[in-house]
Amino acid sequence: MGKRLSKIVTKTGDSGTTGLSCGARVAKYSPKIQAIGCIDELNSFVGLFIAYLNDRDEFADIADLYLKIQHHLFDMGGELSMAECDIISLKHIEFLENNIESLNKDLPPLEDFILPGGSKILGYCHVVRSITRRAERILAELASKEEINSNSLIYLNRLSDLAFVTARYLASVGGEKEILWQAGKVF
Repeated sequence: MGKRLSKIVTKTGDSGTTGLSCGARVAKYSPKIQAIGCIDELNSFVGLFIAYLNDRDEFADIADLYLKIQHHLFDMGGELSMAECDIISLKHIEFLENNIESLNKDLPPLEDFILPGGSKILGYCHVVRSITRRAERILAELASKEEINSNSLIYLNRLSDLAFVTARYLASVGGEKEILWQAGKVF
């Protein structure tokens, strides 16, 4: 593969527009750029989450899982930047569903709502989940205005489910403390 970014400062975005891979220029606040930007933010936070996972040997398999997800998210951003290009497929969705099932199979039944946090690693996992939900909302809004790959929207929905199950799995395997919601009992 040749060099893709030989010049970083191009000044082409100084007027408030940005270029898409398909050659079009759009406003930096356009719904498409909002979606691409939120997916990039999510990918950055997944990277931070992986850094925390890498501090614990028992979480190496989860770090590897989320590294694969980072590549999927980068593909998703690229897909949005290109005209009529579908990269995220049913195979990507099945990958998430299989991992959800695998991580969830030995977890105790969920009897209460879980508050985000409990430890740094669980907190970061829940931030991944909540940013994923925001990316899903922004992508759904974009889908109401223009055609997108519907698999990308489904992927984000499953990814938020995976992040929730991952937090429960990390708490179970790593001895992390989950905080259960106490409806109306805390003052």
